[in-house]
Amino acid sequence: MSLQPLMNTYNRLSVAFDHGEGAWIYDTDGNKYLDALCGIAVTGLGHAHPAVTKAISDQAGRLIHCSNLYTVPLQEQLAEKLTTLSGMDNVFFGNSGAEANEAAIKLARRYGHSKGVDCPTIIVMENSFHGRTLATLSATGNRATQAGFEPLVAGFVRVPYDDVEAVRQVAEKNTNVVAILVEPVQGEGGVHIPAEGYLKQLREICDQQEWLLMLDEVQTGNGRTGRYFAFQHSDIMPDVVTTAKGLANGVPIGACLARGEAAKLFTPGTHGTTFGGNPLACAAALAVVDTISAENLCQRAEELGNYLVEQFRVQLGDAPYIREVRGKGLMIGIELTEAGTELAVLAKVKGVLLNVTGGGRVVRLLPPLIMSQSEADLLINTVSQLIRVYAGDERDS
Repeated sequence: MSLQPLMNTYNRLSVAFDHGEGAWIYDTDGNKYLDALCGIAVTGLGHAHPAVTKAISDQAGRLIHCSNLYTVPLQEQLAEKLTTLSGMDNVFFGNSGAEANEAAIKLARRYGHSKGVDCPTIIVMENSFHGRTLATLSATGNRATQAGFEPLVAGFVRVPYDDVEAVRQVAEKNTNVVAILVEPVQGEGGVHIPAEGYLKQLREICDQQEWLLMLDEVQTGNGRTGRYFAFQHSDIMPDVVTTAKGLANGVPIGACLARGEAAKLFTPGTHGTTFGGNPLACAAALAVVDTISAENLCQRAEELGNYLVEQFRVQLGDAPYIREVRGKGLMIGIELTEAGTELAVLAKVKGVLLNVTGGGRVVRLLPPLIMSQSEADLLINTVSQLIRVYAGDERDS
């Protein structure tokens, strides 16, 4: 049997895309789809945004790449904007969320060794997702994604998400813990939103124990939840925060931001990257950051997200096949009582892109921050009808 030239790593839907505009994306046959997935929370400004397009085009005509052995002015400009927005002290740029989280893990280990801890350990959460490199895979709380890749990286202890008491119990028993790594909202795990005060209580524990509080904002950052970073909904500051997906609207970039003692741990030679923070990626990211600010898109995400959740609850909330409709900004999950993995395919037929996560039970919507009111109403009506038909509650029209 001959193998296909691409490794078999994705269960791809039978569609290929040619171009996009705003919240819409067009396939190679000319059919258009309302993109409520955004490449999994990546194209927050939609497709072919003029500011991003111009930034990439202009920069590509000047300089795409140079080594981090030299000064990269655009990288310095982006670092200044991100640290100002976040209140953090400095930033390391990589190429992805996994790389940003790898940097965070390395910071925690270096921090632990600086404190005389021989086996630095990080508390991570069940149902979390932090990436697919060996360290971030080991930190991830999904056994299905880990299977077959053992031995995993040591140095992680797992507790249930949104369970502060479980963290306190670990603190009493494990003297090797040096940090907590947690998502402010679990995305891949099924759009799980913790109780109010969860991050604040974790911050208090970290302060008491002299641990680092490290937030994985790969998916929640860049306006997605209604603030530039999701931790800004709470009255806390992390020691480390990572982001990636929406930072450059599709150009690969990741960022690991640090504050205080954590910001002093890396020195020349302790970490690095070939492509991370190159001029092209930073030009795109600067355009994204400036556009989010200029167009008040964080506020737009919060308002539109509240509207979507409210309307989905009106249309679906009392149905026996719906467990819960929840959301934070434009991270929305519709949890079913039974698995509904086929809904992604059925939605594509109806001209909407979404995916189903959380063990196949959660319809996840990650629409662009620039989505219009009419597009939001179309999304609500199409997805609500689709779920009702799938559950046998309504005929397909």
